[in-house]
Amino acid sequence: MGAVANPEAKTVYIILLNWNGIQDTLECLESCRALTYRSAQIVVVDNASSDGSEDLLRQRYPDLPVLQTGSNLGYAGGNNVGIRYALERGADYVWLLNNDTTVHPEALSELVRVAETEREAGILGSKILSYADPKLIWFAGGWVQADRGETGHVGLGVPDLGQFDAVTDTGYVTGCSLLVKREVIEKIGTMDEGYFLYFEESEWCLRAKRQGYRLLYTPGSVVWHKESVSTRKLAGAWIYYMTRNRLYFMSRNGSKARWFSRFAADLSEVLRLLAKGEFRLVNCMSAGYWHWLTGYRGRREHLVKG
Repeated sequence: MGAVANPEAKTVYIILLNWNGIQDTLECLESCRALTYRSAQIVVVDNASSDGSEDLLRQRYPDLPVLQTGSNLGYAGGNNVGIRYALERGADYVWLLNNDTTVHPEALSELVRVAETEREAGILGSKILSYADPKLIWFAGGWVQADRGETGHVGLGVPDLGQFDAVTDTGYVTGCSLLVKREVIEKIGTMDEGYFLYFEESEWCLRAKRQGYRLLYTPGSVVWHKESVSTRKLAGAWIYYMTRNRLYFMSRNGSKARWFSRFAADLSEVLRLLAKGEFRLVNCMSAGYWHWLTGYRGRREHLVKG
């Protein structure tokens, strides 16, 4: 542990992943342009949007790097494009930031300051507040129960009264605002694109932790989040990807996976959905189980084996 003379000498690449969310991306961009941290480069990765996002971004910000993936690669795949771009250009840090956020001007400075002070830190996350009601916490650290395939947020929905204002180790860092050191990526690799959506950053954090890096919640870095904006665009996606990826996550990270408990909980959820007549959602859960059992991963429309 020890401070550095000039934390802002570290180059940070801010990766914003956009998929048909141009208005959110523009608002996020403007808040990032007000950051006090000067050694930063914003990069937008567009996951083959159909709302004219790429053209508008290039017109409005001609000097802004906009990377076009060519298809919807999901959270991991799209961000990995940005991560590789950043590392190739000498990034010391990469900050993954959801496009449906706005940031406090000191948000990045605080993340880097703590990262440079806490030498064993590998991945750091912000205090994230609700955009709709900034008095409420969305993320003040996270917990993981790999044996059950469960993750969650500390302080979710609780008023922010300063009770979570200490830098602390955390079970994982949400991909909504995640700062990662270059050396961590070089050691553990990029995120697993087979997840497509959900659990990819949780597994990434666990991989870093197994290599001896600390995961830190950094409350001096404040971000406001518009909850579930991307998920609402994908009918049935949440339950399909959560069902399938939870099972993958357990298989890969739950050394003593409690399968009976998991299956019982999912069966209970199926019965609840059937009672409500939500047959489409039951089909989504069933597809999640089937694709897990048969070893298919990736985007549901373009599944690959393995």
